[in-house]
Amino acid sequence: MKMLARNIVLVSFTLLICAAFAYKKTTPLYLEVPKDWPEPAYDFSKNPLTEEGFQLGRHLFYDPIISRDSTISCASCHMQATGFTHVDHELSHGIEGKIGTRNSLALINLAWTKDFLWDGGANHLEVQPLNPITNPVEMDETLEHVVAKLQKTEKYPRMFEAAFGTSKITGQLTLKALTQFMLMLKSSNSKYDKVMRHQESFNPSEQKGYALFRKNCASCHTEPLFSSGKFENNGLAVDATLNDFGRMKITNRTEDSLRFKVPTLRNIQFTFPYMHDGRFKTLTEVVKHYNSIQKTKGIPKELSEPMHLSDNDRTDLVAFMKTLTDTEFLYNPRFSYPK
Repeated sequence: MKMLARNIVLVSFTLLICAAFAYKKTTPLYLEVPKDWPEPAYDFSKNPLTEEGFQLGRHLFYDPIISRDSTISCASCHMQATGFTHVDHELSHGIEGKIGTRNSLALINLAWTKDFLWDGGANHLEVQPLNPITNPVEMDETLEHVVAKLQKTEKYPRMFEAAFGTSKITGQLTLKALTQFMLMLKSSNSKYDKVMRHQESFNPSEQKGYALFRKNCASCHTEPLFSSGKFENNGLAVDATLNDFGRMKITNRTEDSLRFKVPTLRNIQFTFPYMHDGRFKTLTEVVKHYNSIQKTKGIPKELSEPMHLSDNDRTDLVAFMKTLTDTEFLYNPRFSYPK
């Protein structure tokens, strides 16, 4: 009886979802979860993916209208060909040439992410865009004014009608649309992925690098997402100018001093500069840092000892990290500027 009741509930829920899509005449989208990956952290039932919602979010992502002076879009700091981050400067740049306080994070596999920003200041993908939109050195705008500007345009009321069944634009629907676009930014077809699927093989250098990675790096950069999602102190000294103490700003706990989000290593070859303040320009510099790390208060036990890698080891480790490049993702026309 319990099984019958459960099946009735599932059928009823499915019919409701189908009816909702039919009523709005939207085209359902599905985020395919690769084999052996964990289930996404995002609750899709509260924001079902549709082609119309995705396309609306795509237009919003590339439109500078969401900044105060209409000069900065999300894509200004999150460029597709570089893993949806920027590479031309250490710190994010905003309106009127203002400089931010951190390097922008890559937007990759966000459906599996629970906390956002370097310090975890946003705990839901739908509220994450509020940070750059309202930040005075980034977009310096309010969500209310963004909505007012969008409502006055010719195309957006029509696009909201197509995506959500209403031409009345709201802040919540704007954030949901942006979220739908970002949720689809899945990277899972790198050489590493093809090797895991037994479609390709590592060369000798990459294979050695993979062994070194699993021994020295995998505790924080956990496969297959290549991030634990945690916040860690990785032994970097605080920048005297930025005076950034990371997660402690959010939690007010001294033990969170200098803890920053463990970023994904997917497409790491193209997401330079590295670290929260962009202090390292190359992967070789990053490896050298961990190879000679000094034991300091607050760093995890996994980093308490240097790796002591040889020059050849470092070359092999970088060679492996380059296998995480997913060119299909970096040049997928569905994620590019909408024509």
